[in-house]
Amino acid sequence: QLVESGGGLVQAGGSLRLSCAAPGLTFTMYTMGWFRQTPGKEREFVAAISRSSGTISYADSVKGRFTISRDNAKNTVFLQMNSLKPDDTAVYYCAATRTWNDSAYTRDVDYNAWGQGTQVTVSS
Repeated sequence: QLVESGGGLVQAGGSLRLSCAAPGLTFTMYTMGWFRQTPGKEREFVAAISRSSGTISYADSVKGRFTISRDNAKNTVFLQMNSLKPDDTAVYYCAATRTWNDSAYTRDVDYNAWGQGTQVTVSS
């Protein structure tokens, strides 16, 4: 089970930090990712981090503004979002997939566990 938190309403240029707790997982065996979705659009990759944090990937649209990190001791992955824009408004989903390598997957089909989502709204 994945549980996201930290969403909310923020003005453009502001920051939010999303958290995703995964208490039931052997966390160090999982690649973790963040995706987002707006109504009428397909789910979009945002960021991913490998088991050891040695491999990290970002969507071009968030590079330089968002930072993904994880705390393996707390079974939690984070998404620090800075310089937010109205286009970042979406429901953000945490995802997990068990891996035997240190990859950071960018396709949603590579993940098999999902959180319920947390709404992020950026006002202009």
